[in-house]
Amino acid sequence: MRKISLVLFDMHDVLCRFDRAKRLDDLARISGKSADEIFAAIWGAGFEAEADAGKLDSVAYLKGFGERLGYPITLDEWVANRKLAMVPMPEVLAIMAALKRQVKVGVLTNNHTLVREHLNVLFPELFALCGDHAYVSAQFGVAKPNPEVYLRCVAAAGGRPEETLFIDDSKANVDGAVAAGLAGYLFTDAAALRVALRDFGLT
Repeated sequence: MRKISLVLFDMHDVLCRFDRAKRLDDLARISGKSADEIFAAIWGAGFEAEADAGKLDSVAYLKGFGERLGYPITLDEWVANRKLAMVPMPEVLAIMAALKRQVKVGVLTNNHTLVREHLNVLFPELFALCGDHAYVSAQFGVAKPNPEVYLRCVAAAGGRPEETLFIDDSKANVDGAVAAGLAGYLFTDAAALRVALRDFGLT
């Protein structure tokens, strides 16, 4: 059986449900633009993907976000809006808490550094569990599913690729982890995850 000493979770739709519609509705309210216009300008145009890959620092990101929104959004407004989209998934958080008693746990999510810097406000339940071991792709300058991001993350966490299990709801991202030498698991729900963890010798 493969020895696992580090378990890395994806964040969105694994540890929390990502409700982009709620976020877009709130951005429409504060900017006066429609949700469709906002999606096209920020997500559809690749702005968020650039940020996830670490191509924008915090100042440039917030400024660019406001320009595309057509409203000079403040950091406090951005954090409050981002938090709206994150609905914790208690069953999976409980699994993470149980794992933490056996192995090191952490998060690797495709996100900008602002998410990591304000995780204590955005997702306090997760921050309490992993703190400094919550990693975003932007800090490594490359995003999932590029195998390099997993290797950089594992190194930052003080782990070894061959002893790391990566859990994500995206098959492409799981495949990227496997290509980097990690064990990978495609998340569907908490019950199936518990069974899979037992196969790795974890409970």
